[in-house]
This record gives sequence, C-alpha cells and structure tokens, in this order.
Amino acid sequence: MIPDVDKGFPARADASIKRARVRLMKETGLMDNHHSGPAETGAPMDYAEHDRTYNAFIAGAKWGTMVIVILMIAMAAGFFGGAGFIGSLLVFIILNIAGVFLLR
Repeated sequence: MIPDVDKGFPARADASIKRARVRLMKETGLMDNHHSGPAETGAPMDYAEHDRTYNAFIAGAKWGTMVIVILMIAMAAGFFGGAGFIGSLLVFIILNIAGVFLLR
C-alpha cells in the first residue's frame, strides 16, 4: 500500500512517493486507459442508415419469433398430438400463412 502524500512528508519524500505511485500504476496497467486529449467521437451519425438497420432488426425479430413459435406448435402437434409428419407440416404451413396476414 502506498502512503498518502498529504500527511506532512517532506517535499523530497512527497515527490518520491508520487513517482512510486506513477511507476506502480504503469506496472499494474492502471494507467493504460487514461486519456488526456479530447474524446474521439468518430464519424458523424448516419441517421438514415441507423433507421434502416433498426427497422430491419425489428422486422427480423418479429418474423423470426413468429416462425419459431409456429414451429414449436407444429412440432407439438406432430409429436404429442398424433398429427404425424404430414399433419404437423400442414399445421406449420397454415399457421405461417395466417401469421403473415396477422403481422402485416
């Protein structure tokens, strides 16, 4: 532990302690991310592209969720309801068609 420099040490010891603190921070990596310049903001925001990306993500999440839920229902109908492969395939297709009309 490094002693506090504000406890009345002589100036020479004070400078020595400060150097030791800086050396310790450099050695332990605590001083690696200390920036003294202005914050870098990067390129200006392209709001149109951001809006298109957001809308595509929301649409993908909506339609993907619909397909996964319908797949689970069709699998339940096929495995547990006795519908078999053809019956569950029909359930999957019919519910997807209904989902397209409902989610538009």
